[in-house]
Amino acid sequence: MSHLIEIYTDGASRGNPGPGGYGVVLKSGKHEKRLSGAYRLTTNNRMELLAVIIGLEALKTVDNKVTIYSDSKYVVDSITKGWVFNWIKKTDFGKKKNPDLWQRYLSLHKKHQIQFIWVKGHADNFYNNICDQLATEAADNGPHLVDKGFEKEQTGSSNSLF
Repeated sequence: MSHLIEIYTDGASRGNPGPGGYGVVLKSGKHEKRLSGAYRLTTNNRMELLAVIIGLEALKTVDNKVTIYSDSKYVVDSITKGWVFNWIKKTDFGKKKNPDLWQRYLSLHKKHQIQFIWVKGHADNFYNNICDQLATEAADNGPHLVDKGFEKEQTGSSNSLF
């Protein structure tokens, strides 16, 4: 049984790279759920994409009709214009950035009927503004996790003690 679900997303980074966060609002009927998280060193684009991933991973069923609202042209255009589907055909994702997150997204993309809608950031979209607040509060206040994919890409190792 498919459900109609709206997912609003936003990402933030204090410096690029720098501490970052994501914010997500999931809506289905009368139900609403808010999610956020933070990383010690990451980029805005990674947090924008991670917000979409976290939103999709939070869904408990498959084959949902999902509308994702994002103010990230990087995310929306990469998917709606089909670029990411060409990148996966190339060795090393064609040297594109964030292959770990794109591969994670693609595994979720197959499980739902997804439509993306780009919204103007910091404008009049109520839920996008909530996501922005969630993302910036997470980036500023943590707790900050290690973005292993980013740090490994930057240094060749995760610099993690665990």
